[in-house]
Amino acid sequence: MNRVNLITLGVKDMVESLKFYREGLGFEVVVYGEETNPDVIFFNNGGSKISLFPIERLVKDISEGNPPTIGNGFGGFTLAYNGKSKEEVDEVFALAKKAGAIIVKEPEFVFWGGYSGYFQDPNGHHWEVAYGEMWQFDEQDMLIIK
Repeated sequence: MNRVNLITLGVKDMVESLKFYREGLGFEVVVYGEETNPDVIFFNNGGSKISLFPIERLVKDISEGNPPTIGNGFGGFTLAYNGKSKEEVDEVFALAKKAGAIIVKEPEFVFWGGYSGYFQDPNGHHWEVAYGEMWQFDEQDMLIIK
């Protein structure tokens, strides 16, 4: 098992999340169900895919008899967008602000030598947007880890 194909985010409001990601951040999405009441939303991004699914249905899908507790706290993970320049990080942050993201940490030069900041989507999922001059990308714009 050496790959991640899909990351599913449980969301409270599918329509608000669709607007945030598609109209606000510019993600290309595929909507299953009606636009006004989506069943599931898939991002048609490069690399591992992301999906949005109603959180109440997600916890029941995990375990109908003993579903995990839904909370507002930090879930112990972040999603990341790795830019190819400091300017690209700033551009993505400008999109996130315009889309209504909560800015947790403005981009700044950080301890590991890169440039990074964090924002939250409407459901509290944390996104890091970062650039490191040491990073390399493959032909699909995926980060190369050496």
